[in-house]
Amino acid sequence: MTEETKKPEIESKPEEKVVQKVAEKPKEETKKKEVSKVKRTEAKVNARDIPISTKKSSDICRFIRGKKIKVAVKELEEILAFKRPLPMRGEIPHRKGPIMSGRYPQRTIKNFIVLLKSLGANAADLDDPVIVQAFANSGSRPYGRFGKHRKKRTHVTLLAKDIKKSEKKDKKNGGKK
Repeated sequence: MTEETKKPEIESKPEEKVVQKVAEKPKEETKKKEVSKVKRTEAKVNARDIPISTKKSSDICRFIRGKKIKVAVKELEEILAFKRPLPMRGEIPHRKGPIMSGRYPQRTIKNFIVLLKSLGANAADLDDPVIVQAFANSGSRPYGRFGKHRKKRTHVTLLAKDIKKSEKKDKKNGGKK
C-alpha cells in the first residue's frame, strides 16, 4: 500500500475513538424548570375613539352585561335583522308591548359585534366566559369640517370573566354558603 492510502486509515481511527468516548460518557441529567402556566381568568377589550354615540353605546352595554359572549352576539344580530328592539332609556317615546321603548341602532351594533368577537378571541382559553363589565365613556370630540360641528367619539371597555358554578350558587344565595 502506498502512504496516501494509509493516512486516511490512521486519521479515521482517532475520530472513531473520539466518537466512542463521547457516546460512552454518561449524560448529565439536565433539570428542566417546570414552568407552570397561570390560567387566565379574565379577558378584556378596550376600544378608543369609536365614531358611535355614547348614549346608544351605554344602552348596548347595559343590554349585553351578564350574558355569555356568543349569546350577546346572537342577540345583537337579531337586532340588526329587526327581529327584536334594543331597550333604550332616555328621550325615547314609549310604545305598546313588552319593551315599551326601543330602537335599532345599526352602526353601533355592528361596531359592538366586532368588539365582542375580539373579546371571544381573547377569552379562547376560558371555560365559560361571561361579560362582567361593559361600559361606554365619551371620548375626545374633534371638530368637523370648517369647525361647524363636533363629531361623536366613544371609549368602550368590555371585560369577560370565567365564572365557576360555585360563584353562581353564592350569588343566588346572596353571598351565603
